[in-house]
Amino acid sequence: MKLIRFLFPICLVWVLAISTATRAQDEPRAAWLVTNFDVTVPTPGGDRALNARATISVRNIGRGAGSTLSLRINSKAEIKSVTIGSTTATYQSRPETRGNAQRITINLPASVPSNENITATVEYRLPVTENNGIAALSPVGSQFLPQSMWYPQVNNEFAPRGADYAPFRLTVNGGTAISSGVEKSAGGNSVFEQSTNARPFFVSGNWDRVDGTANTKGIAAYLPKGAGADERKQAESLIGLAGDARSFYASLFGAGPDVPVRLISVTRGAGFDDAGAILLGEGSFRRKSIDSSTAMTIAEAIGHLWIGADTPVRGDGNGVLREGLTRFVATLFIEKEFGAEAAEAERARERVGYSGIAKRDAPLSRTTALDPTYLNSVANKGAMVWRLADHLVGRDLFMATIKTLLASGKTGPDGLTLAAARAGLAARGGSSLKTLMDQELDQGTDMDLMAGLPVREAGQWTAALRNLGSMEVVVEVAGVTNSGQRVMAQTSIPPHDFAQVTFKNAANIQSVEVDPEKFYPQLDYTNDVAPRVPEVATSLAEANRLYGAQEYAKAETLARQMLSASPRLQEGRIVLGRALLAENKNEDAEKEFKQLMSEKVPLPASLAWSSFGLGEIALRRGQAAEASRNFTDAIRADAEYASTLAARAERIRAESATPVIDEAAKNFVNQLDTAIRTGRQAEIAPMIVPGELGRFVQQVVGTQPEMWQTRVLRTEQLDADHVAVDVALDTRQLGVEHSGTAVFILVRIGGNLKLGAIELFEVR
Repeated sequence: MKLIRFLFPICLVWVLAISTATRAQDEPRAAWLVTNFDVTVPTPGGDRALNARATISVRNIGRGAGSTLSLRINSKAEIKSVTIGSTTATYQSRPETRGNAQRITINLPASVPSNENITATVEYRLPVTENNGIAALSPVGSQFLPQSMWYPQVNNEFAPRGADYAPFRLTVNGGTAISSGVEKSAGGNSVFEQSTNARPFFVSGNWDRVDGTANTKGIAAYLPKGAGADERKQAESLIGLAGDARSFYASLFGAGPDVPVRLISVTRGAGFDDAGAILLGEGSFRRKSIDSSTAMTIAEAIGHLWIGADTPVRGDGNGVLREGLTRFVATLFIEKEFGAEAAEAERARERVGYSGIAKRDAPLSRTTALDPTYLNSVANKGAMVWRLADHLVGRDLFMATIKTLLASGKTGPDGLTLAAARAGLAARGGSSLKTLMDQELDQGTDMDLMAGLPVREAGQWTAALRNLGSMEVVVEVAGVTNSGQRVMAQTSIPPHDFAQVTFKNAANIQSVEVDPEKFYPQLDYTNDVAPRVPEVATSLAEANRLYGAQEYAKAETLARQMLSASPRLQEGRIVLGRALLAENKNEDAEKEFKQLMSEKVPLPASLAWSSFGLGEIALRRGQAAEASRNFTDAIRADAEYASTLAARAERIRAESATPVIDEAAKNFVNQLDTAIRTGRQAEIAPMIVPGELGRFVQQVVGTQPEMWQTRVLRTEQLDADHVAVDVALDTRQLGVEHSGTAVFILVRIGGNLKLGAIELFEVR
């Protein structure tokens, strides 16, 4: 019997490997699999265009011979030449139906039989009119992420079976660039060799590097040049978190790929990760503690090293694995690192996020990046489905199955597919799990579980239950007595039918909740409890509306009700603290803000509003220096527009007696005023960082201001190259006067200041 149990997983691996290989070969025509990218970029940015040379190695994994090869690239790319091997090839270019791309159909010199390899080399020019988060050319720092389709690929992210992930070599001549993989830079060129499955990308800039210690070897953080001691300390904390995540995944799935992990500070594009390279917003390094958003970003990015990089994830529904499975396991890491409450908060955010699109969501196995609900769906509902499967199969068996699937997926031509994962879990979990996976993955969400009021019958407490979904469920039901004791019972509810639950040996059941752990994805979670309790998202929206209407007492009452039902609801505590502050209940507000500060893994908004609140209280007590420090912390939290705007205004008020003003920045702003008043682009453009603020310049040139007067209120050196300038503006355009405040971000380039961004603009 022991021998049979030992052989079963091995046999399962063989079956899955054979079946996935067979599916890869089912195409009756040519089917191309990218096996390697080799991209070279000359010094970027000279003529507001990226010039590049990309060599793509592909294998024909279809059953038929191939006479053409189609590649996708950005629609604005200008193709200079195409070669197959060393032979110049003819090609046609036409708009691609999927996304903002063009399809290059290359005529091959000779037919390519099944299982044969070829290389295609494309030389091209990609103009970049205005910088954005996925494609930017700038003397301050350029970046090109895969979403911009800046390099040719067989399948982009809009393809039903997913984008091409493969090992790559990337060379960026001149400057300082960072990508994923092993760095082999030399002679002023940045060279990266990535051995795992990834997509070429790079960001360039000016950084200070912080390396991990012995326990976090191979992990480094890249901070803006000139970052202070606080940022370096925070970087060390984030490096430690990444190291803990790496150890956690290794304990589940075995040793991961030996690739460097890089935490890279960026001004835009934050949240992107690829094979160990993780882009984080500057606020992640400037906050006083690790926040929930950054923690999940790092946890998921480290998970992608196993699920996607080491083992390729391909095929229909690949996002359910790449994003959904990774999010599920990342939440398990959050639970281990920060506790069960932190993990449940993440799952609650998953449910709130998904419930907004549940009624218009496509089946998970067929959704693609072209669907507007894609990321919300595959990441949030996907994580819920894997959590449900884990619950039904059992943690040890579930993780053992995933580990086996990841190992077998390394060698098969299709990698790890959703079909293989479903088959593997069904083999372990039986027909009931297969039925559940079929329903959750192949059908849209239709489940809605409802609980009725508890009633006493024949000396026992019972409650009616209802299942509006098309699948039978076996659920736990929680009853709460008038003394607060929780009593559990289990029952099954048929599809589209009613059921009843009985609580034996329990007295005075006051409320009932079906599926209290929220394992099943549903359309509506508000009717799971009887009597009903206010729904969190709706209550938060109403509390914020009351606050905005200056009905602070009502906002306070509603916030307290939410916290009574959900004591760890940080969003509710933010509203409560702000309402108390507006009511001048300083001591009570201070208590709430300090509790937010003490959260193990706070929201960025919690850090921002608690710092703002404590600063406001200090200002009321005449402690101007303490107030300024707290307002600065709120700004550095970089959480949301409202908190940053309020904190900047109050910091200026706190420092009104001793404002900090950099004379060079003040002189530049005066010169900018003069240029803007001319209304001539030739005067304004040289003062702007190339590629930035195009619409702002067009608006100023199109309606020449009759008056434009800027008064510098405060300046702050952010790092070696960036200065933030708080200003007051008075303008008159087309006879209409406007006034207000703004925040200019000045950038030092070659010893000269230029306007790089307008962070806030409250001129009305």
